[in-house]
This record gives sequence, structure tokens and C-alpha cells, in this order.
Amino acid sequence: MRRDQPQTYEATQDHAVTRFVRVRGAREHNLKNVDVDIPRDALVVFSGVSGSGKSSLAFGTLYAEAQRRYFESVAPYARRLIDQVGVPEVDSIDGLPPAVALQQQRGAPSTRSSVGSVTTIANLLRMLYSRAGNYPPRQPMLYAEDFSPNTPQGACPACHGLGRVYEVTEQSMVPDDSLSIRERAIAAWPPAWHGQNLRDILVTLGYDVDKPWRDLSRKERDWILFTEEQPTVPVYAGFTPAETRAALRRKMEPSYQGTFTGARKYVLHTFATTHSPMMKKRVSRFMVGAVCPACHGKRLKREALAVTFAGCDIGEISHMPLAQVAQVLAPAAEGKLLAQEGRATLSRAASRKDTERRVAVGGSAHQGAPDVRRTPNLSEEKRIAAQRIAHDVVERVDTLTALGLGYLSLDRSTPTLSPGELQRLRLATQIRSNLFGVVYVLDEPSAGLHPADGEALRVALDHLKHTGNSIFVVEHDLEVMRHADWIVDVGPDAGEQGGHVLYSGPPDGLRDVEASRTARYLFAPTARRKDPPRSPAGWLKLVGVSRNNLRGVDAQFPLGVLTAVTGVSGSGKSSLASQALVELVAAQLGHEAPPPEDEVDELEAATPGTTAGHIAGGMEAVKRLVQVDQKPIGRTPRSNLATYTGLFDHVRKLFASTKAARSHRYDAGRFSFNVAKGRCETCEGEGFVSVELLFMPSVYAPCPTCHGARYNEQTLRITWRDKNIAELLGMTVNEAFDFLADEAAVQRPLKLLQEIGLGYLRLGQPATELSGGEAQRIKLVTELQRMQRGSTLYVLDEPTTGLHAADVDKLMAQLQGLVDAGNTVVVVEHEMRVVAESDWVIDMGPDAGDEGGRVVAAGTPADVAGAQGSRTASYLAHVLQAGGA
Repeated sequence: MRRDQPQTYEATQDHAVTRFVRVRGAREHNLKNVDVDIPRDALVVFSGVSGSGKSSLAFGTLYAEAQRRYFESVAPYARRLIDQVGVPEVDSIDGLPPAVALQQQRGAPSTRSSVGSVTTIANLLRMLYSRAGNYPPRQPMLYAEDFSPNTPQGACPACHGLGRVYEVTEQSMVPDDSLSIRERAIAAWPPAWHGQNLRDILVTLGYDVDKPWRDLSRKERDWILFTEEQPTVPVYAGFTPAETRAALRRKMEPSYQGTFTGARKYVLHTFATTHSPMMKKRVSRFMVGAVCPACHGKRLKREALAVTFAGCDIGEISHMPLAQVAQVLAPAAEGKLLAQEGRATLSRAASRKDTERRVAVGGSAHQGAPDVRRTPNLSEEKRIAAQRIAHDVVERVDTLTALGLGYLSLDRSTPTLSPGELQRLRLATQIRSNLFGVVYVLDEPSAGLHPADGEALRVALDHLKHTGNSIFVVEHDLEVMRHADWIVDVGPDAGEQGGHVLYSGPPDGLRDVEASRTARYLFAPTARRKDPPRSPAGWLKLVGVSRNNLRGVDAQFPLGVLTAVTGVSGSGKSSLASQALVELVAAQLGHEAPPPEDEVDELEAATPGTTAGHIAGGMEAVKRLVQVDQKPIGRTPRSNLATYTGLFDHVRKLFASTKAARSHRYDAGRFSFNVAKGRCETCEGEGFVSVELLFMPSVYAPCPTCHGARYNEQTLRITWRDKNIAELLGMTVNEAFDFLADEAAVQRPLKLLQEIGLGYLRLGQPATELSGGEAQRIKLVTELQRMQRGSTLYVLDEPTTGLHAADVDKLMAQLQGLVDAGNTVVVVEHEMRVVAESDWVIDMGPDAGDEGGRVVAAGTPADVAGAQGSRTASYLAHVLQAGGA
């Protein structure tokens, strides 16, 4: 067998078929009719460059088939309630056990979803406080739901369980009181015709709309803004105030009858009823939030907060870091339930059977319970209940802490978590579930992990394996690959150049597969650039920075070089670089930092964290700020690579300039699938239609009219070099680069996309199909194609997430090029190869949460590698030594 040919270890007669999962004819996405045998009861890593097909094999084929088989045993009605992934393109799969998928995904959009709810620890705590809490004298027992801010029984009545109250004030609605009403002083009012209508109504009512707002009387201002009245009056559209008064005296026929709405009423009503995210976001700007004075941000009613355990109310314990929760509950978990403040008051405990019986027949757990009995706070029964629940909580928390999540609090909302943090929360829940004989399919569990936390992750994966499960991991982390029992390497390249299994077997055997992009990094010494670190051109000095766990931190960022900010998960590196640095620099440049794009209900969203501190020097060298994050480049399939980078504008102009297009008077807009005149009307430019199959998963079929082309027949008749617009959008970046070789306007972005490792993506690939790492690199290319003038500060948060080592090299070449062009680049990073190639390192820590938030070390990579007290130092030193630095 030649070395460049695929190698595989087949399941032989010596291995029972049940010990291997045998895949035959897998064709999902770019897989090329793949046959492969994968061992069970082992840790198996699927490796390969981004877009090679490894996720198509692990998730799109193996997990999808396991889920399909399971759902065949589920009642048809139940299938309707479950999101299903569809039927994979594969001939057969034998020996496949039930599967559980732990994929990379962002937190739930509602801030009411929290660490406590995801891990179910919140449920246990509520039961603990209900059954074993210390109640004030004469307060009746509360049930578990009374301790939840998400239930009517438990929510604080003042803030409805949000922890914040919102008011619409004159200052928020009228930011500039020197303007008149006609000059749109009332910024909260709707724009366009609706706003003009309200102004015309005020003229009819006799208000002076041309007087500066500040000159109106208090009575007038209050009525306009806060009245609940909604008078209906005649409106004379286009009339001056004088003409309106004359028309009213003559009882002239009005243009229409208009109904007035006060500004505050308009804001609150629009926020509560609109289905437009844009409108909701607009009016939310005029709502001022503050911590609820009734619950002080704890979200619960007064009676629930009066109950304590271990000296804390449930709001306080929910706000603690998980590691601290374990310390607080440890005595109770060991059976030591201590008196609190010397009280030995009485509480009531209802019979669980009676509660369940009443709820089961439609009653309420709060209805009168005749068979209650009073038990002393320090009774043996309460001690046993407390010990059992607290022990369970402590065990769950210990699992989370072992995975490097001890810095999170139970009330931390899931939208604020990274995909890696959320996946590890779910992994910890699975570890505690004690399932046996399951295939766990994980998507890059090491994403966002410091090498120190990576060790704990590998221990957790081993635990799942040793309890009788199979672990299939899609992964780029070289240490996880070295730790694996088996590697399935997919490639050799991305997209159409991938989709082959190059190797399937123990890790050492991959060494001899020359076609593998993974092997050269897994077994070769880590290369490092030969040039010495650059010298800073100056320093951007931050003083007294406070944000999250940063407390009065001073930090200096060198200018004109590449800086890596490191530290364990939760150490404060993102708070320093991606938040504090960005916000302080943005303020100095005179513009706001980019707002978060998460789809969170603005009213439920907590107030954005604010950064204290200031810049003490160096801003004269920074003319521009660019933050490149991993948020999606669009929320719908209508956004794609071509539209986001802007190259589609030039492509549409090419088609509009053809002789055929000019003869039909087609402009560039005709070739947009978002415009009615050119798109297919059946699918409205989507390219597919959804077919609901009731209790089976919805099927997305190509549009029967355009067959997925997205355009109508007339538009598709126009060709440029024998290709229509749909065929061009179907090309990969690599194909388009050759096809559009003579078009200088699109060659630069296409070339950059190739150089950064995205040549396999289709021009029309929907944004919803892109990973966070792909989206971030597309954003970087969009920025790189602009003319470089230097003096720009680029801030990137973990840009190597989801990248194969070969793609990391391509990314680093682009970042080094930015620095060579006179810019400053700051990356928050865990990948030690990137840190080793940086010019400067700022290491945060030493640990996470309250144990972090300090600058532990700062200097060149070699300096930090030798720093005492740094958890990064030893890992960085290992990479530097391997690379001969």
C-alpha cells in the first residue's frame, strides 16, 4: 500500500462485530461513499482540516442514524414534539448503539435559562430550601416552586422575577430638550408617518410644537409624555398651526380622525406587543433599568428570601461561584446541620404524597394541607433530608469544578456562556447520569479551554469511557488526539477536496500517512517563526480597570506588535481584552463599542456590564478599532459569504452589464435573490420549501419551481461566460477565483478567503451553515480587503476556535501581516502555538473567578514561560522547547 493512500484497520474475525460500528457507503455532504470501521467502548477522535467532512461523518451520519433508529420506537405523537435531524445518506451502519450528541451551541436565548437550570442544580436547591430551610417564626412552609423566579408563586411581584425594574423617563425619551416637538425632541416617538401623526394631533390639541421642549410648562410636558388618555381629534394633514386653528374654528372637514398616545404608553405597548425585533430593540433604548428595590436583584418574593440555609438565602447561594457553593454546603452534606443564629423555630412540612395527589387532579400545591406536621428546624428528619440533597448538589458541583467551571455561578444566564462552557455543563450532567452502552458524540469539547483545563476534560472523557460508553469526538486539539484510543482522519483537504477517510486506527499509525494534514502536526516538533519578537512602538496604558472579576487592574498593551492574552477559563482575559480594552478605546475614539447581537429579550437582559478605569496614554497611536468576534454573519440563509464580504455586489453588476441584461433593462437589483423582481416567487428566493410531515422530521426539499436556484426563469436566462447567477453562487471560493480571474474587484477577497483557509466554502453558502470560526474568518477577510493604513487596533477573541493546526498557520500568517502593515493585534487565546508566535504575552489569573482577575505575568513568550505562579508558563515552555526557541 502506498503511503499516500488511505489506510484503515478493518474489524477482523478476531473482533466481534458488536465491538465495531461498521459504516458502509456514507455520502452525507462531501463524504465520498465512505466505508469505515470504528471501535466501540473507546475514545475515538475524528480529525481533519476545517470542512474536510469529519462532522459529516460523526454527526451527520453516525449520530443522525442513531437518533433516527431511536425515534422509530417513539410514539408518533411524541415525535412531533422533538427536533429531529433527518435521515443520513448512507447505505448501512451496523453495531451502532444509542447516541447522545453534545454539540457546540450558543446559550438559550432567554436569560431565564441559567447554569442552575441547565445542570438541574437549581431544582435541588429549591427542594433543599423548601424541605430543610430555616423559616422565620410563624411563616408557613414554602414549596419548591416558591423558590423559583420563573414561576408566579416565586417571582418577586415588583420585578416579575427579572431582578430589575424598568421605567421610561423624560430624560430617556427626550435626550435633547433644546429641540422642539416638530424637530423630533421626543425621540421615543415612532419615526415616519406615525410620528408626524402624533405631532399633528398635538397641534389640534393646542400645543406649541415649535417651541423648544424645555420652554414648555411642566404640566404640558408631563401630559404629552405620561398621559394614559387617548383622545381622538380631527387632524388636518399638512396644515400649519395657524391654519389648523382656523380650520377648527370653521369646523372644516378634517383629513382624518387621529388618536393620541402618550410617549411612555407607546414605548411600553410597542415593547410588549410588537413582533418586530428591530422595533423592540428601538423602543428598549428608552427604558431605563435599575436593580429591583424589593428583592435587590435576587428575583424572588420576600417570603422565599426569608428562608435561609447555612446562613444564606437562596439568592445569595445562587450568586456564589460553584466552588464556593460546595464549601458552604459541605457540612450539611456530611450530616452536620448547624443551628443558625441560635434559632430553633418551627416549620411545616406537607406530605409529599398529598401534594402530588392534589396536583395530579388539577389542584395546587398551595391548597390547604390537612396532614401537615410541625418539625423542629434541627429535627433528625430535616437533617437527613438536608444531607441527602446537599450531598447530591456537592457531587454535581465537584464534577463541574473538575471540568474547570468552578468560577461560574448558578444564576449566570446561558446567553452569556461560550459554546465551550455550555457544552461542558452538559457533559458534566451526562457524567452524573451514569448511562451505560451509549455513544457520546462531542463537537470540539476542548474549544475555549486552557491546556490546564484540557487535562480535566480528558479525565472526564475517560470516566465516561470506563463506565461502559463509546466516545466519538470531533476535535482539533493535538493533546486529545494523542490521548485517544483511535483516530479517524478525514481529508485530505476541505470541501470537494475532502470527504475521504485517510486513516482509521490507533494514533501512532497515522504517522505514516503522508496525505494527512494532521500527521505533520501530531508527530513533528512545533515550528516557530525564526524572527525574534518585535519591539513595541509604544504602550497603550489602562489604569484602574474594573470589569467582572477585574478589580482595579493596571495593564499595558504594546503597540505595533501581536499580543496574546492568556489564562485559564474565567481568569478575566476576555474581560480585559474583549470588553474593557474595546470599550475604553471605543470611548476615546468617540463611538460606542459594538452591541451584543445575541437574540435576547431586551427587557429580560441584564444591564450590560460597565467598565471602570481609563486610558493613561498611547491613544495617539490608535486611529481605528476593529473587533472581530465569532458571532454569526447573519441570522437567516439569505445572508451568505458573498453578500457579507461585498463581492456579490460586483458579481451582480457583471451580470447587469451583459448585452442580454441591458436589452431587458435589468439592473443589478434584478440579480439579488432578496428582491422580488428577480427571485423565484414560489420559494421567495430561499431555494427550498419546507414540507411538514407531522410526526416525522420536516423535510426541506428543493423548490419545485426553481429547483434550488433561488431565481426566476427570466433571470436565469442571463449568463456571463456561459454561467447564470445561480451557477456562480454555487461555485466554491477556489472555483470562483479561477472563473473570475480577470475581475480585479473580486480577486482580492477571493484570494484572501483562500489564504485564510476558506477556499472550500461556496459563495452562496448560507450564514446559518457556517461555524463560529468560519464566521470570524469571513469577518477578518472583510476587514483585510480594505486598504491598510496602519494605526488600527484589532481585537480577536479566541480566533483559533474550531481550526485545524494547518488552518491556524494560515490565520497566523494573516495576523502577522496586519502587524507588519503597522497595526496592533490583540488576541485572547488558549492555543499555545499561537502564544509562542506572539511578540508579547499578558497572562491573567492565577485561577478563575474571584481567584483570578490579576495580571500574573507580562513579557515576551520566553519571559512568561519562566514566570512563577503562572498556570500558562509550563505549557508555553513546552511548546517553545519543542520548537527549538
